[in-house]
Amino acid sequence: MTETRRAFASVRATARLIAIKDLRIERRGRVLTNQVLPFALIVMVMFAFALDSDAVLERVAPGLVWLATLFSTLFVIARSFAVESADGALDQLRTSGAPSAGIFLGKALALMAQLLVLVVVLVVAAVVLYRADISGQGGVLLVTTALAATCGLAAVGTLYGGLSAGAKGRETLIPLLVLPVVAPVLIGATRATESAFGTNGIAVGEGWPWLGLLVVFAVLFSVTGAIAFGSLLDE
Repeated sequence: MTETRRAFASVRATARLIAIKDLRIERRGRVLTNQVLPFALIVMVMFAFALDSDAVLERVAPGLVWLATLFSTLFVIARSFAVESADGALDQLRTSGAPSAGIFLGKALALMAQLLVLVVVLVVAAVVLYRADISGQGGVLLVTTALAATCGLAAVGTLYGGLSAGAKGRETLIPLLVLPVVAPVLIGATRATESAFGTNGIAVGEGWPWLGLLVVFAVLFSVTGAIAFGSLLDE
């Protein structure tokens, strides 16, 4: 039992340190604020011009929010592992004896925090540009959906980002690996957000089963990533 507790404590401490490190790198580089957020907002504005109909925009607003989030996630994943690969930090972490589960969870937590900021900005943009409306109960559903969806995206992104970290052409490899896998997140988050926005009269209660799908997805890939991340780094 003592060894188990020590192992969990080591994983927790490593995850905290890795998450703090990644967030500090982001704070100094400001890639999220200077590149990713402007890109996501431009995508939202382009959708508004392309569809050019208030009725259509209000109906498809949930899907557009998560499409913009998904596209932007690819940039954040690539940035996270490009920094690690450029200076050999991943190799140093692998040989340092730090638990691979802690490395995975730390990078996933940092990625999730960045994605949550992105989702908040995009939801505000949807309210302003697409006239989306959020009730009190819808707000609760929307917050829990954002937490579950970004957790799932962060877990998948960290897992496949680590897999492609040392590969040539990883910038194009990451979308090919990530996009097919996160289709359930896109579908579930869109349906849950439709309920939160009350799109087409959909009740808030209809969104909770989709939230369950997002939670299962997030747990599945978080556990899988924590177990498999070490072997992926070794490869």
